[in-house]
Amino acid sequence: MQMKEIRQIAERMNIRAAKMNKTDLIRAVQRAEGNADCYAIGGHECDQVNCLWRKDCMKALSKH
Repeated sequence: MQMKEIRQIAERMNIRAAKMNKTDLIRAVQRAEGNADCYAIGGHECDQVNCLWRKDCMKALSKH
């Protein structure tokens, strides 16, 4: 997902996205949703198959 799209989601949730990088912004959205802020945190098995961020997360983890 592109930063523009992530910022739009964050803004709808009243999250100030101006100076956050992608990882921090997605984690802020996850917290606001009441979910674990686990985006791109290695060392765990992800069972959240319906997570909006799953595809990007798996891609980010594969780069580490």
